[in-house]
Amino acid sequence: MSTDLLWPPAVQLSDLLPPGTRLTDEELIRFSRQNRPYRFERNRDGEITMMSPVGGLGSIHEAIVAGALTVWTQDTGHGVAFAPNVGFNLPDGSCLAPDAAWLSRSRWQALTFEQQKGFPPLCPEFVVEVRSHSDTRRAAEDKMKLWMEHGAQLAWLIDPVDGRATILRPGKPDEELIKPDVLKGDGPLEGFVLKAAPLWEGV
Repeated sequence: MSTDLLWPPAVQLSDLLPPGTRLTDEELIRFSRQNRPYRFERNRDGEITMMSPVGGLGSIHEAIVAGALTVWTQDTGHGVAFAPNVGFNLPDGSCLAPDAAWLSRSRWQALTFEQQKGFPPLCPEFVVEVRSHSDTRRAAEDKMKLWMEHGAQLAWLIDPVDGRATILRPGKPDEELIKPDVLKGDGPLEGFVLKAAPLWEGV
């Protein structure tokens, strides 16, 4: 098949941004918009990382999780739910984007309008990362550790590639589940239930 029929085209970050470039929040937002569908994060050293767009299955898996969290948040009136691609500015200077996240309404309302428009300068209480086939397990686990180090109260690493889900809570051993039918929230997400069975289809 001719490569000019493939979308998105295969590129390197160096094709889009000179090595060593540092971007402000405003520049990162503009750069991300100009280079859709690629996704970008910034590490604590100010370096930009490009993430490949997910495939069809990966997109479905993200939609299942983010959609369920959004519906639960709207039905209960508790907090604010975020879909994939929102960036959060963490205290170490990094800007990370989870696949789904939840933030208490009081913390959200404490932000200025400008902070809400940009990358909120905080770590959500609840974050979810959904591993796609383009992600390595190690990279996903490292990112989960960063979320926990910065104050997440509950985090789920959902891995449809290996058919398992890992639950992380501060000060407690990680809990690993093999193809659970449901995942139940606790702490700030008490009452949230994700029907997880569709995530393991074909695994």
